[in-house]
Amino acid sequence: MRVLSTIFLALSAPRSRGCHAFQSSRRNVRGRFASVQRGAISLGSTKLAPRAVLERVFEQDSRPIILFDGVCNLCNSAVNLALDWDPSGKLRFAALQSKVGQNLLQAHGRDANDISSIVFVTPKGAYTKSDAILGITQELNPLPFVPLKPLALAGQYMVPQILRDAVYDGVANNRYSIMGKRDECRFDADGEFDDRFVDDNLAEG
Repeated sequence: MRVLSTIFLALSAPRSRGCHAFQSSRRNVRGRFASVQRGAISLGSTKLAPRAVLERVFEQDSRPIILFDGVCNLCNSAVNLALDWDPSGKLRFAALQSKVGQNLLQAHGRDANDISSIVFVTPKGAYTKSDAILGITQELNPLPFVPLKPLALAGQYMVPQILRDAVYDGVANNRYSIMGKRDECRFDADGEFDDRFVDDNLAEG
């Protein structure tokens, strides 16, 4: 459980058993950093409907996508950790503030500017808060032959969701105080992890 607690800190209602994805809506609703202020990306420049962007990002690549706060130092450290702990490249990444990120939020019924939670997007649905953390953890493998999936499943079924989310909210609500924030937003990588960051041009027609 100590490992799960560490991941909670890094990645940052009734009793629930298991994770619950919110399904996509049918409505039209590396470490290089781009010099873009938080919120500077406007949906006015997006030519595709959110649902179309959702379909596009999974059209030829079914790997799940982690939507993270691109200006949060704690979140960017978590992305680096996830890259290290996912040597087989099972996960992809996109900033919540990116055009792809904003469209994926809308495609799942969330506000385009909602950066209150990490979001784990899969072809079948999306997860937030502690459910997102547990979903991501199942894909990580920090040491050879030591997958974290069993620990994630144990946390999923042994700890009530209301308690898991309370821990997540405590970290997420104070993430800027813990490690600060930057004025630049992380959107893509610079070579080594090119295929791990979703191309923001997929949100364009």
